Amino acid sequence: MQTIGPDTGGPASDTRGPAFTQLRRLALRDALRQVARGRRFTREALADWGWDGQDTAEDAVLLVSELVTNAKLHAGGCHELLLRAGDVLRVEVYDGLGDLPRPLHPSRSAHPGRPGGHGLRLVHRLADRWGVQAVGRGKVVWAEIDAERLRTGRPGSA
Repeated sequence: MQTIGPDTGGPASDTRGPAFTQLRRLALRDALRQVARGRRFTREALADWGWDGQDTAEDAVLLVSELVTNAKLHAGGCHELLLRAGDVLRVEVYDGLGDLPRPLHPSRSAHPGRPGGHGLRLVHRLADRWGVQAVGRGKVVWAEIDAERLRTGRPGSA
């Protein structure tokens, strides 16, 4: 489990888990068009890291879109988007609301064919791992995609 400073800009300590060699940070607090900016930022990072040649890169962009949208709709907006790259791509979305999200139970889900209520289910399907952690007065919702999937489009060996 990571420990991150309450301002979301503090150092992260992670004694277990993936090694990260790249970090990109996008401040989004009070920004207009947070979702569009997050998607563009992610596409640029994936291209810079050479991970834009597979459909899995579009999965990563969709993960960002869903997580930033959820922060906007349910947590007063996204404060910051972090992308960490190494053995995995880790997407981290920080907000200022400490309520931890939970996917809807299938019996209480949105009506089929209607928008809304499926974002975390989509995150669960696209990501290799995802989770949420309280941070200061808010939280971080994160999702990971193995680098092997981004390089080849196939699941990794892990």
